[in-house]
Amino acid sequence: MSDLTELNERMQKSLAALTNELSTIRAGRANPHILNDVTVDYYGTPTPLNQAANISVPEARMLQIQPWDASLIKEIEKAILVADLGLTPTNDGKTIRLVFPELTEDRRKELAKDVKKKGENAKVAVRNIRRDANDDAKKQNKDGEISDDELSNIEKDIQDATDKYIKEIDQAIDDKTKEIMTV
Repeated sequence: MSDLTELNERMQKSLAALTNELSTIRAGRANPHILNDVTVDYYGTPTPLNQAANISVPEARMLQIQPWDASLIKEIEKAILVADLGLTPTNDGKTIRLVFPELTEDRRKELAKDVKKKGENAKVAVRNIRRDANDDAKKQNKDGEISDDELSNIEKDIQDATDKYIKEIDQAIDDKTKEIMTV
């Protein structure tokens, strides 16, 4: 680890990855991010769905997908079914609708556990980054590149950054859990 900027960048990436993962977990409300990983065969080229269609949220628990090219309706339906999102698309010839069912209490608890697990994985990633940074600092100290006082200050800065990102991860977990458990 050359400096604290790199450390912060790596920890920020871990937080961003968690945030992205959490955005794909559906909490009973329609969320266009659930379709981020869906690709459709657009004239022989795998294309992200959001680049082949307009995705809107006309109601709290419904997504509406309007393809730029009406001939894509069947391909989009097939791609959504293959993505195994737990949603069944319905189409009227021009648009596809995805209705999000109400989540049962058991399913909410299951999703909350999944959120907590993803959060723990992100915390482990941040702690691994901390360990690598501390190892680098100790090596620099051993090689005589930095003094014991500098090592102590660097370790404190590394711990402060770690605490900051762990707190942000906890906040993201809490926010998503509240969203899931809210009926």
